[in-house]
Amino acid sequence: MSHHERRLEADLTRIRERVASLAAHVEKGLENAVHALMSNDRELAAQTILEDGPINRHMREIDALCHRFIAIHLPSAGPLRLISSVIRVNVMLERIGDYAVTICRELFQLSNHPSGMMAQGIELMASEARTMLSQAVQAYASGNAEMAKATMVMAHHVETIFNNVFSDLLQSENEMPLKDRFALFVVYHRLERVADQAKNLCEETVFAATGQTKAKKVYRILFLDESNACVAPMAAALARNTFPNSGIYDIACLEPVDAFLPSVTEHLQQRGIALDDLAPRRLDLSEAELAEYHVIVSLQGPVGDYLPKTPFHSTPLNWDVGAEKGLASSPEDQRQQCEAVHRELGARIQDLMFLLRGDDAS
Repeated sequence: MSHHERRLEADLTRIRERVASLAAHVEKGLENAVHALMSNDRELAAQTILEDGPINRHMREIDALCHRFIAIHLPSAGPLRLISSVIRVNVMLERIGDYAVTICRELFQLSNHPSGMMAQGIELMASEARTMLSQAVQAYASGNAEMAKATMVMAHHVETIFNNVFSDLLQSENEMPLKDRFALFVVYHRLERVADQAKNLCEETVFAATGQTKAKKVYRILFLDESNACVAPMAAALARNTFPNSGIYDIACLEPVDAFLPSVTEHLQQRGIALDDLAPRRLDLSEAELAEYHVIVSLQGPVGDYLPKTPFHSTPLNWDVGAEKGLASSPEDQRQQCEAVHRELGARIQDLMFLLRGDDAS
């Protein structure tokens, strides 16, 4: 091994050690923050807040080491991937430290420390988030891409827990002051963000170890109309045909018909657009099933006419595509209306998918 190679490896080892040290401090800070909140230990909370200062200095030191490494070694391939991932991981860990500080600060806003269902929700979320973070740090330190991939799966479970405890919090209107409910919501959100950052850390592990970048996000989109006779199936079929790799597209309605309008089926078939496995479907999805959709589009009236409550992480859209009352009665009028609705839907779907996925939407 040449002198340059020995120096490069020594510098990489030093950076790895500093990242491991920072991760240990951040994990301890999060542990102390949760313990302080659950035990109403205000001295521990104050100490945890103050100890964020050394974490920030630690983060800046790593940042300087990375930039110095790039300037000296002009790295490529594996070392370059590692350093670029360290720069991003450094920021992630610093943010998790900030989340711990916020949890501690919220303790000082509470009239009473959490108890009952609220305490159980925090303990469950904290346990899952801390486990996920610990495994993510371990995977990154060892360069274990398979462990990182397995850990990423936990993020969905944490999000489900968050949705459940958020629902419980909303129902506690008469059980605690508004200020306390808001403080607990902030705590829940920060714990969810810990899990999100742990997932990001796992993605950096996979990148540093294999060069594999994060897969493009596939968006789940639900199209709603009154009966699924025409406009929603047309929208889903167009989206599946135009952007098959960018999304998963479903339909639902209030009162489903037995079959799609023949004019709609004929219009799509003439253009080589298949309805595939689409069929009229009643909107009887559970809250958890609805929460799986990133975007919910109503094509006849507002989304609120179909859903009493929009899932927290879903985006509702109301599109007027010229079929508010369905299609006209005469075959010729239906043909012309199908053409107009097709053009409007095509433009709206294209705008939406380019907004979500960018120029590589496909």
